[in-house]
Amino acid sequence: MKKLTGKAALIMGSDSGIDQATARLFAQQGASVVVYHTDADGAERTRQAVEQADQQALVVQCDVSELQQAEQLFAQAVLTFGLGILVNDAGVSGAHQPVPEMAPADFEKALRTNLFGPFYLAQLFARHRQQHGGQPEEIAKVALFLASADADYVTGSTYVIDGGFMRLLEQAA
Repeated sequence: MKKLTGKAALIMGSDSGIDQATARLFAQQGASVVVYHTDADGAERTRQAVEQADQQALVVQCDVSELQQAEQLFAQAVLTFGLGILVNDAGVSGAHQPVPEMAPADFEKALRTNLFGPFYLAQLFARHRQQHGGQPEEIAKVALFLASADADYVTGSTYVIDGGFMRLLEQAA
């Protein structure tokens, strides 16, 4: 049985690199994928790979540094597939200029994309997960993962399994 059958994932930056590989693997394991991108050609390659794995893909481009657009992206993902997985690790490198030559607007854009965007999506995802509650079986699955060969490369990690609840409390403090 595939590990992600019936699940849907919003994978940031899935138009290239690690996140594109993640989108392909998630699709091979049964997940529908929301492909967020800044590169239309890369997003198209990801969409094709997801569909070749007999899964559905939704391709979306927006500016996650803007709350309203992040909310629209998230709402579209939930309405299209439901949503159980958020891979929230993409970012931009900025203006590709040395700091002394960088325009403040370019720095601000990179900062907003790399900090505000992931925050907005994590907050939306945590709220969504809270509405659906957690189950004891979800914790058992993490224990199984850690005991399996899939976790051979995992060492010295602490896993907080609360659907993002503690992060929301920390932000409120």
